[in-house]
Amino acid sequence: SAERRISILHPIKVVITNYPENKTETFDVSNNPNHPECGTRKLPFTREIYIDSDDFAEVPPPKFFRMKPDGEVRLMGAYIVKCNEVIKNDDGSIKEIHCTADLETGNGMPVDGRKVKGTIHWLSSDYAKDANIMLYDFLFDIENVNDIPEGKTFDDYLNKSSVTKIENAKIEESLSLSNPGDKFQFVRTGYFVKKKKNEN
Repeated sequence: SAERRISILHPIKVVITNYPENKTETFDVSNNPNHPECGTRKLPFTREIYIDSDDFAEVPPPKFFRMKPDGEVRLMGAYIVKCNEVIKNDDGSIKEIHCTADLETGNGMPVDGRKVKGTIHWLSSDYAKDANIMLYDFLFDIENVNDIPEGKTFDDYLNKSSVTKIENAKIEESLSLSNPGDKFQFVRTGYFVKKKKNEN
């Protein structure tokens, strides 16, 4: 029942080269696809956006239906874009990706009827906010703590990766205005609660 929101945990900048530099438009996205009564919200779209690094592969594996060189993908609720160029830093890491948008496909199907399988989430770089996000995993490495052998303690089986802090993730602007304790489902990530200021 939690409302959906978008977070980009590992952002990569994407530049839509055929989109006007100073233009902002909005697209309606669902607050909860399973509950239409929850309505929609406006998501701003601009020339520069963020996508998650998991949604791009320079050398894609078989049946990879997300962003890849010379491939098309749907930006959730918005345009179909084609990846044209990957710009890299001096160390070989990705600086940004250049794409062109099919500007006739704003939340609609291509005029020529072609099929585009993949859909990925995104956020405008002009409107996204920075956030620290905590990811939690199992506390112990052993499936059943009752099976801990004699001579061992709980400390021997603590999962060192039970908590991961992701800094400088990108979130929707509305999330920065939410209240402590508010619950949301991040698209393709899971459920999250906004913590109180003094909460660890």
